[in-house]
Amino acid sequence: MRKMTFILGLVISLSCFSQQQRGYQNPVIPGFHPDPSVCRADDGFYLVNSSFQYFPGVPLFHSKDLIHWEQIGHCLTRPSQLPLYDASTWGGIYAPTIRYNDGTFYMITTNVSDRGNFIVHTDNPYGEWSEPVWLKQGGIDPSLYFEDGKCYLVSNPDIGIWLSEINPETGEQLSESRRIWNGTGGRHPEGPHIYKKDGWYYLLISEGGTEYGHKVTIARSRSIEGPYDSNPSNPILTHINKNAQDNPIQGTGHADLIQAPDGSWWMVCLAFRPQTGSHHLMGRETFLAPVRWDENAWPVVNGDGTIALQMDVPTLPQQPFVRKPARTSFKDGKPGHEWVYIRNHHPENYSFTSGALRLKATPVSLNDGNDSPTFIGRRQEDIDFCATTSVQLLKASTADEAGLTVYMFEPAHYDLFVRQQAEGKQSVVLRYRMGEMTHIEKEAALPRSKVQLRVKGSNEVYSFEYSTDGKNFEELGKMNTRYISTETAGGFTGIMLGMYAASGSDASKAYADFEYFDYQK
Repeated sequence: MRKMTFILGLVISLSCFSQQQRGYQNPVIPGFHPDPSVCRADDGFYLVNSSFQYFPGVPLFHSKDLIHWEQIGHCLTRPSQLPLYDASTWGGIYAPTIRYNDGTFYMITTNVSDRGNFIVHTDNPYGEWSEPVWLKQGGIDPSLYFEDGKCYLVSNPDIGIWLSEINPETGEQLSESRRIWNGTGGRHPEGPHIYKKDGWYYLLISEGGTEYGHKVTIARSRSIEGPYDSNPSNPILTHINKNAQDNPIQGTGHADLIQAPDGSWWMVCLAFRPQTGSHHLMGRETFLAPVRWDENAWPVVNGDGTIALQMDVPTLPQQPFVRKPARTSFKDGKPGHEWVYIRNHHPENYSFTSGALRLKATPVSLNDGNDSPTFIGRRQEDIDFCATTSVQLLKASTADEAGLTVYMFEPAHYDLFVRQQAEGKQSVVLRYRMGEMTHIEKEAALPRSKVQLRVKGSNEVYSFEYSTDGKNFEELGKMNTRYISTETAGGFTGIMLGMYAASGSDASKAYADFEYFDYQK
């Protein structure tokens, strides 16, 4: 009996162990979540991403296994922390770094549309972060390294990586900036991070530009001030070579390293997933790879310096979060952390009433690059998806509109919306904006009532549908994905799926009630 009990216990233990050690799916944070940086605290791991012109800024995630991530908020939630009044898709918040030191979380980043590099801090990542302290050393992609009561800043104010000692509480620079490494010769050396292992200071950077030629390189020194010697096997991560030319992941780079409590090392990095040909639409996403880092040796990423969608590697014990429901209901009177605005929004144009999200129509349109339209959106996370909302346009005048948008940025978006016509009539319209060209693709008359709007994404097309009963949907048209891709339209961001309202008149009293928003993979 004891033998049987022992065998049964052993089988159960091995089963649990094998479940804990199963692989995972990349990207670990899908959709437009670029420039990941990660730190470890007592209760797990914390990760931040760039946010560019969107508000709130710097999405913040928590995980216990580096694989499953839950967004717990943003680091920058107040206009005083994040002025974005004229930020374009090339502006706003560039690559942040998050670090945890002596009970305090620090987030350092660059607002390229404002005063440059700054730091905020908190002792509660689920709460509010401090007001910014601004830094003298310029460049982008700043990072912090703490050691023996000192704090060091690295960034790229000129070609190459520069180092200085700073006070992270005040931003005061305590030493002159000095160049410590120029990289391996790739263009745009950026994204620096410093680590210490086995008596060596390791300097990790990215080169090649955040496109198909992106790569991660590393150097080391016995002194934090250098000189730094390049790894003879650089780059340690890239998909530019022949061994990854057919990989469904491309543009790997901008990485950060982290050691788990069990001693294992991991790397988070950005990359993108091309779909129709060489075009990608969801922006740069967050990927994860194991790192072998032997004593006194250089790190090796996933064995050969490449990553895959399906990672069949040992992992930390996996602790997934409860899956979020497909439907965002507005009955509780607030959107979730995944919802953002374009630049600093006007709160008076957003309200919750009768279980719906009410958007006030204003003359600021989705084409406006200087102000904030009445828009609220979330990231497209999958190539194949279905998004649906229900809208009713009320108190509208001719040319007032409200609906659903597939939004890359001002000159590149597809809109499916309800528009007020003359004599109290309304219609459903499919319109596209491509650069300087705006065109109505198709329009159909509708009775004045609630309308359900739907977009389905696939590799090559977005399909737009509408319904008046919420059950029977009719296709209004299809649009090619590549016309609003990064390669065609430009920009640094990814597709946002949003609800919006706009007016052709300053005197309009129109508003739109959105009952829900469904997003299904």
